[in-house]
Amino acid sequence: MRISAFIACLVMSGVLYLNAGAPQATCRVKLTLTDAADGRELPGLVRIVNADGRAVSSDALLSRGLGIAGELPIHEWLVLPRATEFDLPRGKYTISALSGLETELAQREIELKGAEMQISLPLTRFFSAARNGLQAGNTHLHLMKVSRETADRYLREVPRADALDLLFVSYLERADADREYITNRYTADDLARLARESQVAMGNGEEHRHNFTAQGEGYGHVMFLDLKQLVQPASIGPGIMLTGTDGLPLARGIDTARRDAAAIVWCHNEWGYEALPNWFSGRIDAQNIFDGSTRSSYKDSFYRYLNAGLRVPFSTGTDWFMYDFSRAYVRVDGKPAAANWLKGLAAGRSFITNGPLLTFTVQERLPGDTVELNSPGTVEIVGRGVGRVDFRQIELVRKGEVIATAQARRVGGHSEAEIKTKLNVTEPCWLALRTPSPSVEKDPDLREKTPPNELGLELFSHTSPVYVTLAGRSVFLRDVAQALLEKMKNNRAQVVRLGQFDDDLAKARVLDVYDDGIAALEKRLAEGR
Repeated sequence: MRISAFIACLVMSGVLYLNAGAPQATCRVKLTLTDAADGRELPGLVRIVNADGRAVSSDALLSRGLGIAGELPIHEWLVLPRATEFDLPRGKYTISALSGLETELAQREIELKGAEMQISLPLTRFFSAARNGLQAGNTHLHLMKVSRETADRYLREVPRADALDLLFVSYLERADADREYITNRYTADDLARLARESQVAMGNGEEHRHNFTAQGEGYGHVMFLDLKQLVQPASIGPGIMLTGTDGLPLARGIDTARRDAAAIVWCHNEWGYEALPNWFSGRIDAQNIFDGSTRSSYKDSFYRYLNAGLRVPFSTGTDWFMYDFSRAYVRVDGKPAAANWLKGLAAGRSFITNGPLLTFTVQERLPGDTVELNSPGTVEIVGRGVGRVDFRQIELVRKGEVIATAQARRVGGHSEAEIKTKLNVTEPCWLALRTPSPSVEKDPDLREKTPPNELGLELFSHTSPVYVTLAGRSVFLRDVAQALLEKMKNNRAQVVRLGQFDDDLAKARVLDVYDDGIAALEKRLAEGR
């Protein structure tokens, strides 16, 4: 490697590579992570910092920041899927380690003097998803511009080190660029093999999508998960594929995937003109947020959809590479498996997070459940948040408004917060628990950043709702529903203005989706539900 290229690499990654400079005396290190409670070996992430305060790397350990651009803390972390031997120059180091989201950060200072050294770092667990019946899944992942060998290693090691139970690897298309989408080449047999090797269940998926321009908004993006066969075309229209027309709605692909028993998860929060009509026509199982960016906030879709009478399970993923710890935890019976997990997700038995871990009950009912009141009364609420990083506070949300908070306090190497309260219910509502929302650049009310997690991303977490009905009535706010109706009509007009269609029949086929959604919401408004 030329010196100039090497220096450029250091500037981009912020990581000192060990094979630079003159040869040094090395020590063979065997590094193991264990559960402090029972001594069981754990996979995880490690950061090794030398006496100069710079993170070091090794060819034996995969960079957790593989595929991620920019100078971010994620590039300082290395993947340790199991006890591993590697060489380090002799000297003093500080080693930090963690496993998934459930352990405290362990840290140890060492000095390497001899030819070899065995290092074991015990990790203290402060939460057990398994004991709470929860399984962690990432609904949205693609890899590109890496070799098949590297992609295989990434899928074997990173999900396991992050303590995921389930990962969906998805197919997508874009003219020319998709030649470098390595995950498009994975078959069901490939994923089954990687699942065995990684001990993380893997499901296949497809990102079905449409944009009017290369990166601009269009009908939207939607995930088909646990899909038996590809729905073609995977990407629609000249905006993405540089050929064809805009004459196919996403609803056509959604209906095809549904007949194949796939789960349907809308991507990227409220982005996409076809989100609303498909939600109000009953085609969507869950809603992703923060899968790729924080382009919009909870209130842009989740809160408005819920207040207009929809039941909306919360979900998330990471899109290109696992740039964050983002995942949805779902209550599931049995071993991790795509079909069971997706069934739990569609039922709303979920919370999303990239750090803080939440538990939440209303009258001992869990997210996704309904509390039925025959008359106005009081419900008992218990919410708890725990996390390795100080998340500041937990917040009780009713119909989109924060009505109670509890400050986080430090307990050992993690933070905890708890809300116990009784709420007087005089009208139907939905209730959920969250930590503060991450910042959203376009939202003037959400400019304050939340604390970053170890990978450098702002913290978030939010449960799906518990629904509270009163005398058989659910939440339905007419003003919210009317605003969504107008938005749907405006989106329809945008399709008419921007769409390229072969003929009026093709245009009508697309507009029928909006007309059906508009009719469904108008019926709700007429019936007051």
